[in-house]
Amino acid sequence: MFSPVRISDRVCLWAVLTAAVWMGTGCQSARVSGGSGTGVSVVDTNGVVRVALNGQPFTEYRYAGVSRPFLYPILGPDGEHFTRRWPQEDVGGEEKDHPHHRGLWWAHGDANGVDFWSEQKGAGKTVHESFAVLKSGRDEGIISARNRWVAPDGHVVATDLRTLRFHTPNGADRTVDFEITVTASHGGLTLGDTKEGTMAIRLAESMRLTQPKGVAGQGHIVNSSGLRDGDTWGKRAMWCDYYGPVGGRTVGVALFDHPGNPRYPTWWHVRDYGLFAANPFGVHDFEKKEKGAGNLVIPAGRSVTFRYRFIFHPGDTASAAVARQFDAWLKTAR
Repeated sequence: MFSPVRISDRVCLWAVLTAAVWMGTGCQSARVSGGSGTGVSVVDTNGVVRVALNGQPFTEYRYAGVSRPFLYPILGPDGEHFTRRWPQEDVGGEEKDHPHHRGLWWAHGDANGVDFWSEQKGAGKTVHESFAVLKSGRDEGIISARNRWVAPDGHVVATDLRTLRFHTPNGADRTVDFEITVTASHGGLTLGDTKEGTMAIRLAESMRLTQPKGVAGQGHIVNSSGLRDGDTWGKRAMWCDYYGPVGGRTVGVALFDHPGNPRYPTWWHVRDYGLFAANPFGVHDFEKKEKGAGNLVIPAGRSVTFRYRFIFHPGDTASAAVARQFDAWLKTAR
């Protein structure tokens, strides 16, 4: 949807267009006046749900004609991009590896043997079925959607209901609570033992620990156990934070694993080139155990739920008080 204009111009344009959509749909729970608004706006238009926080564009939930639903872009208060822009936009200067790393998403590389992580030939697709909730509000906005996991031959492997809640509790951080309930709706389901998954985001190129051709980057990774950078890969932790420079200032993304999730605390598939993922299944890769040790079997008709929180914050791990925010979240998390 974006034209090749400056970020500041693009943000202003999006705010104007979003205001027009709000007024055109008669949405009363969030309003825009003079380019500024109060609360969280969630507006569906042409296969994209646009989310704005207090009148400022934040993200889009893209669900039509894609291999799986995902959030892109994810913007800070000044229009800075927290996520890599390719392959949605080609702005130059970005690595073009892993074309399936699109914004922020949930997917897994082995569901009854079908790959829903990559976009390679023979991979499955997560197909949007319907919205359960689309809600704007003063304190939070909600997107809740039903999806079908469709194998290449057309049969349905499983279904899910994913709910995303958007809010900005302190005016500086931007928060997404992501909950997904996976149902073995079409027979038993095995989420297989592979590192290729699962709750993931591909970060802005400038946040990388290692730039192309082995050049050192300015990004850093910290987890709840105190491990840093490359030592965090494949390790278990309650939370992980990835920070680095974007647009001349330091910003970060913290990802919290809910204590009610299976196999809490999760393992982290977090790479120096900007892939940042929580994966509770890849035990073979992370722990060097026998293949299949990480399989999670869901009997036919049963479900399993995963919950996470993303915080898009200014500053590094310490200045954003990530550990304290995690402790506070535990007291209120659904």
